[in-house]
Amino acid sequence: MMKKKSIPASKPFLILFLCQMISALDVPLDLSQPPTITHQSPKDYIVDPRENIVIQCEAKGKPPPSFSWTRNGTHFDIDKDAQVTMKPNSGTLVINIMNGGKAEAYEGVYQCTARNERGAAISNNIVIRPSRSPLWTKEKLEPHQVREGDSLVLHCRPPVGLPPPIIFWMDNAFQRLPQSERVSQGLNGDLYFSNVQPEDTREDYICYARFNHTQTIQQKQPISVKVFSLDSLNDTIAANLSDTDIYGAKPVTERQPVLLTPTGSTSTKVELRGNVLLLECIAAGLPTPVIRWIKEGGELPANRTFFENFKKTLKIIDVSEADSGNYKCIARNTLGSVHHVISVTVKAAPYWITAPRNLVLSPGEDGTLICRANGNPKPSISWLANGVPIAIAPEDPSRKVDGDTIIFSHVQERSSAVYQCNASNEYGYLLANAFVNVLAEPPRILTPANKLYQVIADSPALLDCAYFGSPKPEIEWFKGVKGSILRGNEYVFHDNGTLEIPVAQKDSTGTYTCVARNELGKIQNEVHLEIKDPTMIIKQPEYKVVQRYGQVSFECIIKHDSTLLPTVIWLKDNDELPDDERFLVGKDNLTIMNVTDKDDGTYTCIVNTTLDSVSASAVLTVVARPNPPFDLELTGQLERSIELSWIPGDENNSPITHFVIEYEDGLHEPGVWHYQTEVPGTQTTVQLKLSPYVNYSFRVVAVNKIGRSQPSEPSEQYLTKSASPDENPANVQGIGSEPDNLVITWESLKGFQSNGPGLQYKVSWRQKDVDDEWTSVIVANVSKYIVSGTPTFVPYEIKVQALNDLGYAPEPSEVIGHSGEDLPMVAPGNVQVHVINSTLAKVHWDPVPLKTVRGHLQGYKVYYWKVQSLSRRSRRHVEKKILTFRGNKTFGMLPGLEPYSSYKLNVRVVNGKGEGPASPDKVFKTPEGVPSSPSYLKITNPTLDSLTLEWGSPTHPNGVLTSYILKFQPINNTHELGPLVEIRIPANESSLILKNLNYSTRYKFYFNAQTSVGSGSQITEEAVTIMDEGKMAGILHPAVVAGKGYSEILFATSPVMHTVRPTFYKVQPLYPRIRNVTTAAAETYANISWEYEGPDHANFYVEYGVAGSKEDWKKEIVNGSRSFFVLKGLTPGTAYKVRVGAEGLSGFRSSEDVFETGPAMASRQVDIATQGWFIGLMCAVALLILILLIVCFIRRNKGGKYPVKEKEDAHADPEIQPMKEDDGTFGEYRSLESDAEDHKPLKKGSRTPSDRTVKKEDSDDSLVDYGEGVNGQFNEDGSFIGQYSGKKEKEPAEGNESSEAPSPVNAMNSFV
Repeated sequence: MMKKKSIPASKPFLILFLCQMISALDVPLDLSQPPTITHQSPKDYIVDPRENIVIQCEAKGKPPPSFSWTRNGTHFDIDKDAQVTMKPNSGTLVINIMNGGKAEAYEGVYQCTARNERGAAISNNIVIRPSRSPLWTKEKLEPHQVREGDSLVLHCRPPVGLPPPIIFWMDNAFQRLPQSERVSQGLNGDLYFSNVQPEDTREDYICYARFNHTQTIQQKQPISVKVFSLDSLNDTIAANLSDTDIYGAKPVTERQPVLLTPTGSTSTKVELRGNVLLLECIAAGLPTPVIRWIKEGGELPANRTFFENFKKTLKIIDVSEADSGNYKCIARNTLGSVHHVISVTVKAAPYWITAPRNLVLSPGEDGTLICRANGNPKPSISWLANGVPIAIAPEDPSRKVDGDTIIFSHVQERSSAVYQCNASNEYGYLLANAFVNVLAEPPRILTPANKLYQVIADSPALLDCAYFGSPKPEIEWFKGVKGSILRGNEYVFHDNGTLEIPVAQKDSTGTYTCVARNELGKIQNEVHLEIKDPTMIIKQPEYKVVQRYGQVSFECIIKHDSTLLPTVIWLKDNDELPDDERFLVGKDNLTIMNVTDKDDGTYTCIVNTTLDSVSASAVLTVVARPNPPFDLELTGQLERSIELSWIPGDENNSPITHFVIEYEDGLHEPGVWHYQTEVPGTQTTVQLKLSPYVNYSFRVVAVNKIGRSQPSEPSEQYLTKSASPDENPANVQGIGSEPDNLVITWESLKGFQSNGPGLQYKVSWRQKDVDDEWTSVIVANVSKYIVSGTPTFVPYEIKVQALNDLGYAPEPSEVIGHSGEDLPMVAPGNVQVHVINSTLAKVHWDPVPLKTVRGHLQGYKVYYWKVQSLSRRSRRHVEKKILTFRGNKTFGMLPGLEPYSSYKLNVRVVNGKGEGPASPDKVFKTPEGVPSSPSYLKITNPTLDSLTLEWGSPTHPNGVLTSYILKFQPINNTHELGPLVEIRIPANESSLILKNLNYSTRYKFYFNAQTSVGSGSQITEEAVTIMDEGKMAGILHPAVVAGKGYSEILFATSPVMHTVRPTFYKVQPLYPRIRNVTTAAAETYANISWEYEGPDHANFYVEYGVAGSKEDWKKEIVNGSRSFFVLKGLTPGTAYKVRVGAEGLSGFRSSEDVFETGPAMASRQVDIATQGWFIGLMCAVALLILILLIVCFIRRNKGGKYPVKEKEDAHADPEIQPMKEDDGTFGEYRSLESDAEDHKPLKKGSRTPSDRTVKKEDSDDSLVDYGEGVNGQFNEDGSFIGQYSGKKEKEPAEGNESSEAPSPVNAMNSFV
């Protein structure tokens, strides 16, 4: 079964929509139907007697109905009255008053009847009454003479009009008379004075009556009121009263409240249900009474109760029977109270419970008409058929009347009729028409086909299926073309055919089919439903506080369905924005420029589409500095105090935190305002302390969080009386400026401190500890006095007293001063120096006698300076240093001395005047200390088994260097340290070469200098020997840096060190790090190596990319825990950036390094170095070279020339000149000194070592330099390379820089 449901009361927003659909269920006008009244005039119809009277009566039916009227219960023949016409196709009457007719002639009760062959419908009884606005009757109004404080009622008594007029009081200037709790207008129009005041005296109290229907205003004669007050008593009475009687007596007599209306203690009131209940209480009394309302035994209804006319009127809207009861008004003042109880009874004219509704039946069907009404008293129900009481109407066997119900059984077509239900009581009546129409009709669907409904998601969707048929069709809904019938709780099926989807979702979109069927047929209709996304405000305006003249912006960012076009409207306080160019409405914001106070309020952003509307509001608070206080008043004037009061200005939405009171002394400093005090922002009075002889003016400044207000206007001036000074000058001092004087100074009193005219000072002094009398002098208003001829630096007692024309200030306190100082006379004696260590010494001296100081002893100064360094024996500019020791101290420490140096010092005493003479210079020497660390340590020229170390001497040797200590040990990939080797190096060396090291091994070096005292701080460095050539083919060796002072150390290790893994000691680094990233680049590849300190088994990766590019880094994973990696596939002649990282260790990585690949070789087409035939060829060439070398050696021993030598001599190539045998040698060995000469020939006498081998590191040119596949197993000399390769001698290279290596193919091209 389909779920059917009537319109739920909880969904009032659906009612209008459903009611419109219900009206669509009316019988279509192309079918026969009885008349239905569609429009009629109101029951009580008051007309303007100056205009035509129009009595409306409209009806519909099939066939169209005819109309007739009754007037006062009898037929009204409109054809006999030329002033009355009926509109065509209508029952509306037009009575022509404007052409001579009189409205009063047509007063009466009218009723309209609409009739056709199926029945007759009747209208309400329409009572026609013309409005009336009669004039006031002539009357003579006597003036009202009232004593001040008495009550008064001015009666209006307007003429009786239809409808009753609106009453108001004005004066001759047509200005409304002001009303208040004391003076107010009653509901009857009278003007009530609870007590009169002198200002109530006037002669133009005028009551006006406005008649709205005739748009006329009637005026009563002016009423005169004269109030007698105490001031108007005659002079004789006033003369007989004493001042005390006049000013001490109350001017009027206070009275407790008395009710002016209503009178008595109780009254009654009847009101009809649904009307507005108005209850009134106005009381007289002095002081003016205050009115309060209560309901006995209950509460005043919330949301329907209002107080008007200064709480004298209680207003309850939409009253019901529950509002009946006793309402008490209480009038109270300080002398007592009075009350009145109004008993309210709520009656009710009839109102519908169930009004009869039209009934459409098919022949043979049953049905009922129900007419139920309620009221107080209970209304009676009567039925009419076609306008005739049913008791005398024609008989119809199919109907039966049962009180408020008519039951129909087996109706036939002749049963069609219009029935009227009348419910009436003494307060009114209700009349309703309902027809019974007997038809046999197949179903019709009145909703247009393919109607499109658009609904916001999560909102109810109401799909209309307005239908008609007789018998009443059954309605079914389907979704889709071949969908099944809709059932279930997710749908609601209304009686009028409407399908409701309470919460429509996106999947509710589609086509819906409505099917209507009865026994006479079946019909269907399709409608379409689209679900739209709701409109949302995703960024709502927010509460803003802005300062005046600032700028503020409210955001309103929305999200909406793409098929809906939203409109955004901004409101201020629920009204349109002001028409002001300062308001700028943007796409998603509202900006207000130059904000003013009137911009304060609530701003609402409303977003409307055709389907929904959303809004959001925010409050704008405009703040500013407070307005200045005003109405400053001085009261309670005394000699030393006064009370200041003021009225605060507007705080401008930011509470006043405090008030600042300032004063001006118009006598001494006119125009200068001084701070007096401040009080909290809640205080508006303050008691101020005053000083004598000051002409005070005060002003007040209000302060809030925004800032200070402008000062208030100054108060009136107040001049205080003179008096002797209350205080003496402060900060009295006695300090001599010369050895023979005493300067006495003090702070002068300010103007208001003088307390009177003639301010002077009495200055007194005498020498302390000497039995002398005080010497005094009176000086003018100054702040200094100099006493001359005093002994040098002796104490004096001093005092300064203020006085003016009225006397002296209190006795001042004494202060101690001293006459002037002179330079100390003697130097400290017995100066001794005790050297504690190489950087610290302690100096002693004897204190000087205090008498020789001749002033305040401030301390001693030690001057000391370095004469020379004992290690360098070189003098330099003398820079004296000074240490000051405060007070009477006789020793001090001299820190920061340089070791192994000669110093001088002297000591001087210091007083306030300056320094005394210096003591004789004292010489002392500091002993040797440990040296500082060497200034640098460089490790260069790494080879397979050697490293070169260079260092600089310590910046501060701090003595005579005896030697250097070098310690080193190998480090493996797990950061374990091997055996530590120590070497002592003479102090005059600055470099050395370590040999016989392990290849591809990292070493850590510790290096420091020594003096006879001990070792200085060490410097550390790490370096790596290069890998075996077989593993590092194609990587260039860094060139040896030229330099002098090298020592070559053949570090002979035991065989075990090369064959057996040494014992290592594991060292955990302080933190993981990757450093010393180095690169050796060739044309298309580069070798990357690095140093790692951190946890074991780290997984490394190499990231690289083109330098300066914003592309992502490329990443290569390093197998194992190696500390090198070969990047392949690089672009020749390109700069790359590279960095190394370790995974699983917080993602740390090294700093970036930049390298550049070599330029592309034009002839490099195929890499033949890996071809088998090329390797075989190279082996043959190597064998040939070996044979040639043997021959050359033999020939050399014989003194002859070999072919290669002959070619060298013949070509005389300048690039090969260094290789010529002009000195009879081959140049395998060169001293470091000769390396510095770069391309010069080798020195004479350099020979092959005794073991007849050529060391790899001693060969500057070798096939190993020229690319992949060559392992460097040949010991060629320079002549060979110069002959066959055409390669120039290599330039020295710095650090880790590498030169590009040519391809082996290019090397072969020279001699193939």
